Amino acid sequence: MSDTLPPCPACSSAFTYQVDALLICPECGHEWSPDAPGEDADTVRDSVGNVLADGDTVTVIKDLKLKGSSSVIKVGTKVRGIRLVEGDHDIDCKIPGIGQIGLKSQFVKKVSD
Repeated sequence: MSDTLPPCPACSSAFTYQVDALLICPECGHEWSPDAPGEDADTVRDSVGNVLADGDTVTVIKDLKLKGSSSVIKVGTKVRGIRLVEGDHDIDCKIPGIGQIGLKSQFVKKVSD
């Protein structure tokens, strides 16, 4: 076997095997998909990998054009008091001069207060 399979996420057994699209652990019987998101799928990270939380302050790392408007959020814009939400745009915030908006975490960087 040329590739190695990951250990079981339930019991950490190294004796996993693959059947069709599932990986199976013979010791505990746990079945999982290798394409399934990991345990930390609910954490939101910024563009450099810092974990974001509600109330954090972030800066925008690239100019963002707003759909349906001629406004642009300039690089370096500081956004205070973000709120994390589910969905494609995972940050809700209020930007001075623009108003309430949803941002993607890949376009922001956490600022240490």
